[in-house]
Amino acid sequence: MPADLATTAPLTARAAAGRYALISFLAWLPAGLMGAPMVLLMLQRGMDVASVGLVMAIHSIAVVSLELPTGGLADVIGRRTTIAASAVFALASLLLMGLATGFGLFAIAFVLKAVSRALASGPAQAWYVDTMHTIDGPDANLKPGLARGASMSSIALCGGTLVGGIVPLALPSSWSFGPLVPLSVPMLLAAAAAAVQFVVTLVAMPEPPRRRASFAHVLRGVPIAITGGLRSGLRERAITRLLLVAGGVGVVLTSIEIFTPSRLQDLTGQPESAGMIYAVVGAIGYAGSALGSALAPLAARVARGSRRGAIIGTCVTAVSLSILAASTPLGGTLGIVLAGLGYVTLYLGCGISELLRGEMLHQRATSAERTTLLSVDSLLLQAGGAVAAAGLGWVAMHLGLATAWWITAATILATVVLFPRTKPSRRTPAPTAAPQAAPEPVGAQA
Repeated sequence: MPADLATTAPLTARAAAGRYALISFLAWLPAGLMGAPMVLLMLQRGMDVASVGLVMAIHSIAVVSLELPTGGLADVIGRRTTIAASAVFALASLLLMGLATGFGLFAIAFVLKAVSRALASGPAQAWYVDTMHTIDGPDANLKPGLARGASMSSIALCGGTLVGGIVPLALPSSWSFGPLVPLSVPMLLAAAAAAVQFVVTLVAMPEPPRRRASFAHVLRGVPIAITGGLRSGLRERAITRLLLVAGGVGVVLTSIEIFTPSRLQDLTGQPESAGMIYAVVGAIGYAGSALGSALAPLAARVARGSRRGAIIGTCVTAVSLSILAASTPLGGTLGIVLAGLGYVTLYLGCGISELLRGEMLHQRATSAERTTLLSVDSLLLQAGGAVAAAGLGWVAMHLGLATAWWITAATILATVVLFPRTKPSRRTPAPTAAPQAAPEPVGAQA
């Protein structure tokens, strides 16, 4: 494809926002499509819960290792090329995941997925901000476009989860084509979505003119960025405590993603039926997360402060996990209802606490260190997920699912002591025109 194919006409602010929203939708659609059948497919291939947890731990560790280096890579090869490369890795990962028949192939698929995830972390938003600054200057109004992109991400996750759960149920349970089974089909649909993202990225995302760093400069800058982020986090105790909460959130999200599908499979007795129920519950869960985010300002007002509001949200999350743990001996419709109730209220609580935690972090971070601190926050989230995937998988296998969920509930409840009592310090807030990184949709851990 000619290099200037995507730059034949200048973009307007409205067109840039529309293309950013489209890319955001396509970036998260594969994650939605694969969400419901992912764990169920691995279980159907003969893996146990501990092996599933180990595969997801490998994924989290790979993302942690690649998060900062791939962020610098976008400055060398460009935002558009980085996003396109992410789509290629996602395509390869999803195809292999649909065809995988054992632990080794799934592990490779999840490493490829981690590369895609790390490459996709940030360049689309950076492209939009760069484009808007080129169109309207440094005072460009970024909020409408960023909000539109976040909304489209949630829509993609919600709709994709429903489709990913419905498709296997629509196929006969005896249907197979070589290694393909009904639960494999959503993976192939997700791969097709990644292919569409690749084409749209190359055609619809002209690269704004900017200065690119040399590859050697990026290599030198990676360790500086890591140590700088850690130094920024440790310099003020309140920031350190807020960042540590991310590890607990990672434990919660990963435990839910690993154990909920297997729990529903135990309740229904059929992988395809479990996938459909999980798809519905998952879609409602994303809606609960969005509702929690919308209710966060009200929670802060009622609780008389963001700290107390975040603690309320965290307690709701812990209670929800307790419901899940207490319902494990139950079966039938009551078990399914309680599992769904715990799942949805968990995301409602996370939506409240995470928005308010983000606000408290932004209040204490300077403009210069904001992006680095958000990268450290993402690393700790993934690190918590890696610990949960490896450790809680073993606990569930040997001590029972209820024990794993009780431990998760205790972990997130313990984080309430980390929310700082002190008011924001002398740190200068970012200028109004500077973008704040839009948080990933709660629940999109994998």
